Amino acid sequence: MTLSFTAHWHDELPGFYTALKPTPLNNARLIWHNESLANDLGVPPSLFQPASGAGVWGGETLLPGMQPLAQVYSGHQFGVWAGQLGDGRGILLGEQQLANGQTMDWHLKGAGLTPYSRMGDGRAVLRSTLRESLASEAMHALGIPTTRALSIVTSDTPVARETVEQGAMLMRIAQSHVRFGHFEHFYYRREPEKVRQLADFVIHHHWPQWEDEADKYILWFRDVVSRTASLMACWQTVGFAHGVMNTDNMSILGLTMDYGPYGFLDDYQPEFICNHSDYQGRYRFENQPAVGLWNLQRLAQALSPFIAVDALNDALDSYQEILLQQYGKLMRRKLGLMTQEKGDNDILNALFALMAREGSDYTRTFRMLSQTEQHSSASALRDEFIDRQAFDSWYALYRARLQREGTEDDIRQAQMKAVNPAMVLRNWLAQRAISAADTGDYSELHRLHDALSTPFADRDDDYVSRPPEWGKKLEVSCSS
Repeated sequence: MTLSFTAHWHDELPGFYTALKPTPLNNARLIWHNESLANDLGVPPSLFQPASGAGVWGGETLLPGMQPLAQVYSGHQFGVWAGQLGDGRGILLGEQQLANGQTMDWHLKGAGLTPYSRMGDGRAVLRSTLRESLASEAMHALGIPTTRALSIVTSDTPVARETVEQGAMLMRIAQSHVRFGHFEHFYYRREPEKVRQLADFVIHHHWPQWEDEADKYILWFRDVVSRTASLMACWQTVGFAHGVMNTDNMSILGLTMDYGPYGFLDDYQPEFICNHSDYQGRYRFENQPAVGLWNLQRLAQALSPFIAVDALNDALDSYQEILLQQYGKLMRRKLGLMTQEKGDNDILNALFALMAREGSDYTRTFRMLSQTEQHSSASALRDEFIDRQAFDSWYALYRARLQREGTEDDIRQAQMKAVNPAMVLRNWLAQRAISAADTGDYSELHRLHDALSTPFADRDDDYVSRPPEWGKKLEVSCSS
């Protein structure tokens, strides 16, 4: 099968990038590739078996039609305008043309110095590359919009972070890598015509149904607001903390992207901060929905030269309602509630209060709750709580609520298990795979990827366990 690549960004947006090729690594070799995604994209297996080196996966060769480039953008980082940023270590190789008419970006992360590297070295390390591949595929399996990981290459190139580590590359796949910061860049350069040009570009390629509408810009922005609100609801529901919600890390398509110091909740802590560089806790777990709105407000400002401010504000006003509706729908599913009652929020908030007070494991709690039998006061979850009396009181209210649903236990339990994962990518699981990979053993990486592809399946191994003592003390920074 022949892969077909186009170069829409290269051809249609001159002045929005710098054309350049990747800089290969020393003794690069492919250590993992995503067979499922490769099959979906029609990538022939032979491409993952280069005659020498790492081929396209290490930036050593290009496929016909690829026009590699580094995109320029700017952004607000930790709430402060940071000025010009851009692809400092990533290169967009090309856009694959799929049979259904869609295109998919092939973006090589860790591909070397670009004009936007600033003080960086243009490289990624094996540790961060493994973390992104694991997290993005874990999120995909959970049904959360995300970029994808297609391949990982390691090398003998030394890269200095907190220590000297192995240089690596990740092939990242997405419908688009357009960020809020792309629009901010040209707004702050006082080039509103380029902001509009970029809006026309994304509407043409990703929202073609509105291209000929007189009010296409506000229709498009309202959908960006909706996608972002829905993404925040998904993150909160599954217990995912991104860690660096800067505007340059926010996808215009509502994808989870730029996995760095992320973390899935172990103990339920609303104030959880997964990035030890986030000294003020701006991106703590409970604050993510508010930051999502703040970032949308920055995007709205960038679009204000050609969209009426009243229309932008009206779209922004829809954010909270969409967020709450989507979050409420997802959380009712996690609780096994197919209908809606006035007191449902009270039941959920009371459970969260119990969990926060006792440090209950977020994923385990909801998975074990899926076993509830509405006419039995017995519950394996009871042993997870120290204050049994408080749990019993809450559990009685919860079972009474289930009884009003009238759904048979086996049906509801199956529905709950389909939305309450048995496993998520806990940091200690990722670290175990990384530690093995550092010694050249990639077996745990492959096993973990396989396990994460079926997160809702019952398991009896340590992938569903609370973290060991050493796993509770892991610190993850922006270098991750």
